[in-house]
Amino acid sequence: MPGGGTRTFLDTDHYEASLHEAQIEAVIVSRGQFRARLTWAELHHLQMLRCEEDPPHVAYVRLAPRLAFVTFPTNSAPLPVWRGTELQAGDIVFHSRGERLHQFAPGSFVWSVIVIDPAQLEHDGRALTGKNVTPPLEGQLLQPSRRDMARLRRLHTQVCRLAETNSKMLSHPEVARAVEQDLIHALVTCLTTARHRTDGFAGRHHASIMLRFEEILAENLSHPPSMSELCERVGVSEWTLRSCCAESLGMSPIRYVLLRRLREVHGVLRAGDPDTVNVAEVAYRFGFAQLGRFAGTYHAIFGETPSTTLQRTSGTRFPAF
Repeated sequence: MPGGGTRTFLDTDHYEASLHEAQIEAVIVSRGQFRARLTWAELHHLQMLRCEEDPPHVAYVRLAPRLAFVTFPTNSAPLPVWRGTELQAGDIVFHSRGERLHQFAPGSFVWSVIVIDPAQLEHDGRALTGKNVTPPLEGQLLQPSRRDMARLRRLHTQVCRLAETNSKMLSHPEVARAVEQDLIHALVTCLTTARHRTDGFAGRHHASIMLRFEEILAENLSHPPSMSELCERVGVSEWTLRSCCAESLGMSPIRYVLLRRLREVHGVLRAGDPDTVNVAEVAYRFGFAQLGRFAGTYHAIFGETPSTTLQRTSGTRFPAF
């Protein structure tokens, strides 16, 4: 049923849970107090998101394979880095089915998402242009004309603003259908007439290195490997791994591993019961043997002590949709 709404988040876990409702899995590593505002709109065949995020952070994003995704940034510099490539004003990303990639945001930014069933996109593409419009085998970085991109951006913004201010209007079937027809036409036009950016995304080899790096990290968060062990398991030299992480994450591999482990500790403490959860036990679980150093690093990242996080009420996790 068509509709929409908006919600503000101060916790990455809650924000990630809401993105998951939109078939987007994300692991967000923030370098400060996180804040996000998520606006969503559901039409008959389209789903739209407007994601406002702050402060600088890294996200490992996994898209649902059964849907087609198009994303684009909506504000000025600094623009985000997707899969090792800095986006430019007017770029859109046409994602492959089930794509996994890293997103590095060097500052506060807003990104927009359009989600549609691939079969519906193919049907609409043939009806409007006579062309087959299907998700690419590998994510594409496209540059529509200024006019076409401005139209798509304007329609997306209008629908999200309506979701924020008058979501009941979106629930009206005729309103939703009229808005959706305009959006689908704008989307198909952008996808079928845009030129490919000549520099494109970073090479496939670098992308595969980063995915392998994430897989190894996910298996070893409680026993973090050394730099030499990471390189050996990924199958690359230290220089190559450092280069790929700088390109995709804006930081070294070891720094990213540290932040991922701290994020896991924060999530456990944030959701834990102070009567049954022990800070030291959680720290040890994720490989932090020196509690004094751990507490200092934790405070520098999250702005509070681990015990303060544990004592705060986690609150109920409300899904966004």
